[in-house]
Amino acid sequence: MEKLNTKVKSKPKRVGIVVSDKMNKTAVVEVVRQYRHPLYGKIVRKSKKYKVHDEKNDANLGDTVQIEEHIPVSKTKRWKLSKIVERKK
Repeated sequence: MEKLNTKVKSKPKRVGIVVSDKMNKTAVVEVVRQYRHPLYGKIVRKSKKYKVHDEKNDANLGDTVQIEEHIPVSKTKRWKLSKIVERKK
């Protein structure tokens, strides 16, 4: 019997800052990415906000967190909190 090469894809991960923690079991995380403009060469910053499932309500405003893609929890929540990288000082 032959072994099949099955690679397990890792889930996409992002690092961002918590901008809101007012909802129960939900945090809003802003992820900022930078890229070079293809024609002009200028560094462009883009940001996007993700609603993240936070089961234990651990994340606080200003914390740096890592999030990963997850099965849909609600209409807008498709990410979950994987770990808190740094607490706000």
